[in-house]
Amino acid sequence: MAEMREQKSLERIIPAMARGGAVTVDQMVPLIYDELRRIAHHRLRAEQTGHTLDTTGLVHEAYLRLVGGQPLEFEGRAHLLAIAAQAMRHVLIDSALSRKTQKRGGGSVPLSLDAAPIIAETRSEDLLALDEALRRLAVIDERQARVVECRYFGGMNIEETAAALGTSPATVKRDWTLARAWLNRELQG
Repeated sequence: MAEMREQKSLERIIPAMARGGAVTVDQMVPLIYDELRRIAHHRLRAEQTGHTLDTTGLVHEAYLRLVGGQPLEFEGRAHLLAIAAQAMRHVLIDSALSRKTQKRGGGSVPLSLDAAPIIAETRSEDLLALDEALRRLAVIDERQARVVECRYFGGMNIEETAAALGTSPATVKRDWTLARAWLNRELQG
């Protein structure tokens, strides 16, 4: 039932956008909130246990980044989801960088090894390595990097990614295959 209400609301807003009417992120986010929570849950499942962000926290942090910056222009639901996935990526990267800084001391008083908690940081470091490789890929092929953002960070399927990027599903499949191969090679080396 909620999905049907969301669809009807979207059907009213998107034509207004097409006519040049201003639609804000504040108007769109409530309509796609459940989808944003699904994306956030998907991303956090891959993170280390004991992460400081939960699903709601990640959605809200991404929302703050979306509305706190410059005015956004988006072309419908899929495009906004792609932008939100990019914001979630940045929230997770910033969180991983913060944990890495804390791991290196972060200005805290050193503890003895007996008193220091043992924290598994491998996933944070993997995420940082992926982010760095993704930045290098964006220099080579921006669309492939955006496909990875939508698919990996946004949990979007081929069709949603194609809609978000304004390209065909076949192009997304090809870019996804090439980007994964390139990233695997970069991360292995």
